[in-house]
Amino acid sequence: MVRLFYPLLVLAVAFASPATAQILTGSARVVDGDSLSVAGLSVRLFGIDAPELSQQCNRDNKSWACGLQAKTQLEALTNGQLVRCERKSMDAYGRAVSVCRVGDLDLGKAMVSRGWAVAFTQYSTIYEADEAAARNAQLGLWDSKFEVPQAYRERRKTEEVQGFSAPPRVVRRTNSSSPGGCVIKGNRNRRGQWIYHLPGMPYYDQTRAEEMFCSEADAQAAGYRRAIVQ
Repeated sequence: MVRLFYPLLVLAVAFASPATAQILTGSARVVDGDSLSVAGLSVRLFGIDAPELSQQCNRDNKSWACGLQAKTQLEALTNGQLVRCERKSMDAYGRAVSVCRVGDLDLGKAMVSRGWAVAFTQYSTIYEADEAAARNAQLGLWDSKFEVPQAYRERRKTEEVQGFSAPPRVVRRTNSSSPGGCVIKGNRNRRGQWIYHLPGMPYYDQTRAEEMFCSEADAQAAGYRRAIVQ
């Protein structure tokens, strides 16, 4: 009689075909703050955007490696445990854009709510409330001045094409309240545009402020443009 011995942990890979498969389960290797390799396949966490590995943030006028720190935080959340990912789509780099969990813990939600990633509202608003809570509590990145990852990537591409450095569009340590009577709301929209809204403008009350400004000049200096009123 031949006995077959199986390992206690079997990695279930359901991505047999990228076009049809939905679930991927296995051990994870973290690549950066919003992407990982699960059972050898590339995965991008759905609905979040973390700093790039090379990205630096600024706290108290000192640079720190926020991109590497975001990676470290995701590594702590996975920590050799079984990761289960539900694929939503495939991105241009061939990665499975997925909601991934360790047990009941949504990794994307955890990264945003702890301040190590922002909600990627260009694709989903599922984690917007988690970002607002982290920002108001000044957790993780929100205890710094930092450049939104999408803006950082766009700036780096521009620098490569033009051959010179462009100024970063920095998000300042802030919350959504109005400090010192400053009432101009700065907000990035789902297309990554940086727009400011004045009191009385359409959608002013509905706009979630990521920065507050005391003058239009301040908003423009920070890289925002005035909202178009039609």
